[in-house]
Amino acid sequence: MTDGQLLRYSRHILLDAVGIEGQDRLLAAHALVIGAGGLGSPALLYLASAGVGHLTVVDHDTVDLTNLQRQIVHQEDRVGELKAVSAARTLQALNSEIRIDVVSERADASLLDRLVQAADIVLDCSDNYPTRQAVNAACVRWRRPLVSAAAIGLDGQISVWDTREPDQPCYACVFPPADAVDEVRCATMGVLAPLVGMMGSLQALEAIKLLARTGSSLAGRLLMVSGLTLDFDQIRVARDPACPVCGARHTNDARPSP
Repeated sequence: MTDGQLLRYSRHILLDAVGIEGQDRLLAAHALVIGAGGLGSPALLYLASAGVGHLTVVDHDTVDLTNLQRQIVHQEDRVGELKAVSAARTLQALNSEIRIDVVSERADASLLDRLVQAADIVLDCSDNYPTRQAVNAACVRWRRPLVSAAAIGLDGQISVWDTREPDQPCYACVFPPADAVDEVRCATMGVLAPLVGMMGSLQALEAIKLLARTGSSLAGRLLMVSGLTLDFDQIRVARDPACPVCGARHTNDARPSP
């Protein structure tokens, strides 16, 4: 770590739970962030400012005027610009030392299969159910911890799906891919700006803890937040042995080597 980095990240280094070793791990880490919108904005800003050395930003959409109410990584003069490009500009201005890869493509299964295997951790900041399922499937396949959140209206939720541990559930254990889901979008239901800021910040916090190897994560717990009352409720979630995504993987893992 250089003298400049020691100074820049000194407030992390002062923490016994992080220290120089933890900060070194952050500098060497690669985080893949799917979505540069309401959740992705604060998550990306905090990952960059914390010194996560390599960020890959995936978003195929462009900045719209209605996004600026909550998507704080973008600016007025970026309306019409690709979100991933706009986000990278902001992040690079915040921390010129980190590497930022821009992927302005839709996060389909093929793209995710390529990107997830190259990352140390994945943050799902997308806004639709099919993408969340595709991200989860790729994370299970490549054994990458997944930090997933959602926010709509005045309610949010977040969890960590870490199937590196055989007893931990994946996203599909709790939200089965075959279930019919009535998609609710910000464009029709609205969302309170600070709520997505809170949930995205929590995603960054969980990712940083995992990368620095400190604290305990939300794995095995689903945290639900009410922006209206500021109540925080959590429920324990268990792995489904019949899960169509991670169930087969655990069965294969249990088989003896030939």
